[in-house]
Amino acid sequence: MAEKKIKVTLVKGLMGTKQDHRATVRGLGLKRRNHTVELIDTPAVRGMINKVSYLVKCEG
Repeated sequence: MAEKKIKVTLVKGLMGTKQDHRATVRGLGLKRRNHTVELIDTPAVRGMINKVSYLVKCEG
């Protein structure tokens, strides 16, 4: 059975954001604006996306 994947895109820059939010974005594997990564849908990843939801766009 294949795991469900989520596409996450960084849509805003990190200037002026909190240090732990920057670390969360880095933990998701995002490096710069408009960078997209494909991640496995787990509760941990969902929590990270929820924390920085104002910075990222998520497609299921």
